Amino acid sequence: DVQLQASGGGLVQPGGSLRLSCAASGFIFSTSGMNWLRQAPGKGVEWVSYIYSGGNRATYAASVEGRFTISKDSSKNTVYLQMNNLKPEDTAMYYCQVDDTRGQGTLVTVSS
Repeated sequence: DVQLQASGGGLVQPGGSLRLSCAASGFIFSTSGMNWLRQAPGKGVEWVSYIYSGGNRATYAASVEGRFTISKDSSKNTVYLQMNNLKPEDTAMYYCQVDDTRGQGTLVTVSS
């Protein structure tokens, strides 16, 4: 079975940074593109970023472009999301997803 477990969330002040991790198993990670999504309180799910299977290309939502960086380490079956210059509107539960499978999320709260 495909399993995805996100971690690394927490409380951070505006302007701060966090790095999220998502450990993956149950599929061929090295040949899979990976997504990060988020859901803010009371809102729908928002796509954040996608990294292609080879790890050398990525796309971002306009709301995070220039502040977030997605990466993957196929030796560890892990995808990362480096988040810099965080804003209160980045507060959300963050999830990683492969194809139609979404893992358990990790909560990011940006507040002073």
